[in-house]
Amino acid sequence: MLFLLIVSTLILLAFLFILPSLWRKQIIKPADLDQRNIQIAKHRLAELKENRLTGGISQVQYDEQFADLEQALSDDLDIASPAITIKTQGKWIVYVIALGIPLLAGSLYFMLGNYQAVSHSAEMSVDPETIKLAEINKIVTGLAEKMKANPDDAQGWLMLGRSYKAMELYPQAADAFANAYRLLGEQAEVMLLYADALANVNDKNMAGKPTELINKALSLEPDNLNALWLGGMAKAQQGDAPTAIKLWKKLAASLPPGSEPRQEIESLLTRIADNTPKTPTQSQSEPAQQDKVSDLAVSVQVSLAPELLKSTSPEETVFIYAQALSGPKMPLAIVRKQVSDLPLTVSLNDSMAMMPNMKLSNFANVKLLARISKSGNAMTQPGDLIGSIDQVALTDKKAHKIIING
Repeated sequence: MLFLLIVSTLILLAFLFILPSLWRKQIIKPADLDQRNIQIAKHRLAELKENRLTGGISQVQYDEQFADLEQALSDDLDIASPAITIKTQGKWIVYVIALGIPLLAGSLYFMLGNYQAVSHSAEMSVDPETIKLAEINKIVTGLAEKMKANPDDAQGWLMLGRSYKAMELYPQAADAFANAYRLLGEQAEVMLLYADALANVNDKNMAGKPTELINKALSLEPDNLNALWLGGMAKAQQGDAPTAIKLWKKLAASLPPGSEPRQEIESLLTRIADNTPKTPTQSQSEPAQQDKVSDLAVSVQVSLAPELLKSTSPEETVFIYAQALSGPKMPLAIVRKQVSDLPLTVSLNDSMAMMPNMKLSNFANVKLLARISKSGNAMTQPGDLIGSIDQVALTDKKAHKIIING
C-alpha cells in the first residue's frame, strides 16, 4: 500500500508539470509578428546582397528588388496586428496522458513486476546475520583460492586459519595453521594457534601434538599469556594439577589487578584448591563414595523457542553445560552440539569435565545452561542466546528441560 501511494504521488507531481502547458491557450502578441516580419526582411536583404556581389543580378535589378522589399516590410508593419489566440486543437492528448499512460504502466507492472519485492515485510524477512555470514563465506572462499595460487604466503595462511577458526571449521583451520607453521617455523604464537586448532579437532583433547607445540611455545616465551593458559589446560587434562596450578598462578599474576580474567583465574585456583585431597588418609577413606558419586549424571532436554528460529542458523554452535553455583565459571561438564540438532536430550557426567578436579560429582547442586554461540567461542559473547535452570540437585534423576529463549 505504501508503495502504491508513493507511485501515485510521483505521477500526480509529473502531471502538474506537464498538463497545464498543454491545456492553457497560447497567445501570440503583435510584437511577436512584427519581429518575425523584420527577421524575414533581413534574411531576404542578405540574399539580394549576395546575388549582386556574385553577379547574379545587376545593380538596377538590386535597386528595384530592394525597393520592393522595403515597401513590403513597411506595409506589414503598418497593419494593425491584434493579439491572436491559438485555440488548442489537441486537448484530447491531455486525456490520453492523464488516463492512458497510468493505466498502461500499471497494467505492465502488475503483469511483469513484483510489488512484494519492495514491501516492508520483505525487507524485514531478510536476516542480517544470514547476509553477514554469506559475505564472510565469500571472502574466506576467495582467500582460500588465493592461497592455492600462492602457497608460500605465510601471513595469508595465518589469516585464513583465523577465519576458519572463527567459523568453527577446525580441520580447515588446522591445515591453514600447519602451512603457516611450515613457513614460519617455531614461532610461539603460530604454534599456539596450531595447537588450539588441533585440540578443537579432537574435541578439545590436547594430548599428543597440541601438548608438544604448547611446550615448545612455553620454552620460547615463558610469559606468553595464551601459552600459560593452554599449558595449564594440557597439564590439567593429564591429571597434573600442581603444574596446572603453577602455570595459572603465573598467568593470574601477569593479568591486570581487578580485571575480570584475573578474577576468574583466581576463582578457578581457589576452587581447585578446595577440591584437592588434603592427605593420603582422606583419599583412601572415601574411595567407595567417590566411585559411587562419579556414576551420577544429569539429564538435560534442550529446545529452542519458536520465535528465535529465524534469528539462528543450523550450523551455529550449541553449548550445553553445568556450572558451580558459585566460584569460577568453568564448566563442570560440557557438550557441544549444533542448532540443527535441536531439540535433543543429553546426559552430563564426569567424563565431560574439562579438569579432573573440577568435575560434576564434586558438587551437590549445579546450574544448568544451554547457549547458542554465534561466534563458536566457549566464553559467553554479546548476541549469544541462552536458557538456564538456576539450581539442580545432582541426585535429581528426572530430565531437566531448558528452553533457549533469550
